[in-house]
Amino acid sequence: MYRFIETICINDGVIENLSAHDGRMNNTIRMHYGSSVMPVSLEDFITAEGCKGRTRCRVEYTSAIEKVEYFPYRIREVKSLQLVNDDSAEYSFKYADRYVLDRNFALRGDADDVVIVRSGMLTDTSIANISLYKEGKWYTPKYPLLKGTRRSRLLAEGIIEEDIMRKSVFLMQ
Repeated sequence: MYRFIETICINDGVIENLSAHDGRMNNTIRMHYGSSVMPVSLEDFITAEGCKGRTRCRVEYTSAIEKVEYFPYRIREVKSLQLVNDDSAEYSFKYADRYVLDRNFALRGDADDVVIVRSGMLTDTSIANISLYKEGKWYTPKYPLLKGTRRSRLLAEGIIEEDIMRKSVFLMQ
């Protein structure tokens, strides 16, 4: 049985992007446990009460919510990236088991994080989707490992656009 997670940012008592997290979670449940499982609303399980500043809410689930935890939201400073080729990298659902991401992160050398390259195309870092600025526009990989909730919102708002980001083009810039 697979276990999955949603990681939700709570900022000064406001739960961010909750409907997108609900959508991704319910899609994951439907894909792995069938359409007969009743949709779940994260609003019934998480609270922003007592959350000051930035808080990370981690929800672990199978066909139902299993665990909810709250942590201080710490943004890891990333100043350098290492490209790592992994044509077998698969993380289209936000699994609690991060083996694929951790295996690639271990290959970072002296860099702070990695950009995982699958089939010659840039995908994601070990912790986030990527966007690159080119000729006055922001672009995100058309084929990420995981379609993040913020990425989805920025696409819907027209702030970023999908593009095929080939490693060979990225290295030439």
